[in-house]
Amino acid sequence: MKETKDSSQRLNKAEKSWILYDVANSAFIMIVTATIPIYFRSLAEGSGMSGTSATSLWGSATSISILILALLSPVLGAIADYENMKKKIFTIFFVIAITGGFLFTFAPGWLSFLIFFIISRIGYAACNIFYDAMLIDVTTDERMDRVSTCGYAFGYIGSCIPFVAGLLLILNCDTIGLPMVTATRISFVITMVWWIIMSIPLYKNVHQQYSLPHEPHVFAATFKRLGATFQKLAKDKRMLFFIIGYFCYIDGVYTIISMATTYGGEVGIDSNAMVLALLLTQFVAFPCSILSGTLAKKFGSMRMIKIFIVMYMAICLFGYGLDTELEFWILAVSVGICQGGIQALSRSYYGKIIPKDESSEYFGFFDVFGKFADFFGPLIISFCAYFFHNSKYGVLSLILLFAVGLILITLSEKQPTAAE
Repeated sequence: MKETKDSSQRLNKAEKSWILYDVANSAFIMIVTATIPIYFRSLAEGSGMSGTSATSLWGSATSISILILALLSPVLGAIADYENMKKKIFTIFFVIAITGGFLFTFAPGWLSFLIFFIISRIGYAACNIFYDAMLIDVTTDERMDRVSTCGYAFGYIGSCIPFVAGLLLILNCDTIGLPMVTATRISFVITMVWWIIMSIPLYKNVHQQYSLPHEPHVFAATFKRLGATFQKLAKDKRMLFFIIGYFCYIDGVYTIISMATTYGGEVGIDSNAMVLALLLTQFVAFPCSILSGTLAKKFGSMRMIKIFIVMYMAICLFGYGLDTELEFWILAVSVGICQGGIQALSRSYYGKIIPKDESSEYFGFFDVFGKFADFFGPLIISFCAYFFHNSKYGVLSLILLFAVGLILITLSEKQPTAAE
């Protein structure tokens, strides 16, 4: 359809507004990574639960939320490809995410907290299907790496603003006369309000450019299209190998992100040190994400993805032996160098090889593989924590996933597309 976006170096209004949503929702994933697991651990241990059981339960809860959405993603994505549907479905899940966030903030116990967190996490992840699919609506293939990496980069740095505000409140709660629990809850509210405000530009300036004609029987047509897409994926070996390879390596990436503080707490790292180290990860990720977009333009996005995979294999090996605070800081910096680049370039590379008018459906499949990856990773950590009473073997096992992912995306490059 339309491919006539501004070819200048400056970001246009639609691109900036799309990037700002990454700033909005990254604030949520920041507290999911840093403070929410610690808060949940305090609730669980306060009820008499052991630290290892809390780690196992948190990993299982994360896996449940991911599994539910993974099953829904292709259907939601396919429906969103019809004219003017992308933003409507996005809004439904945006409301679910925000509502769940306010509810878990004031949940009285660990069980109700966990239930509302799962609801909010499902809403957050569903929004990302349509947000990622909007990438093709705001920019061109030539600019996609740059816009995608800017999204992650500014998301990392922007998310620090509400997070630091909340963190200062928590660290100074005694000085200002607030109980720790109250200060933590206020920090969650700050994040939700930030998420709402920073999402406004996307609603105003991002519009669905590519779509399919309206169908009178949407659901029947949707499932028919899903069957056809499965057949197309099976024939297009290039896309098939890439998306399965993506499943493998992004499994490790998401697991390291989502389980960092629970693993650090298990090996005895101080909670404040972990939070500050993860804050440093955000600052390191900002310039490194932008740099990865520049390097992708020079060397190719696929080559950069491979480099990041190898770096993550080294990170897993280092994490296996982690037992000091200094080592956790080193790990945090190393992850910051890699995580934005590998996620952004994977998203933009995929956006270049899919049909534009079916972007939401294809990103729905992309999300399935990503979410099943986010399902299996924490499950591996939970399994090791439960059966071996130590999560480090789960961290070590992630190397195998990165290796398989590297092999598959290498095979993907050697395959012709279905059209060829």
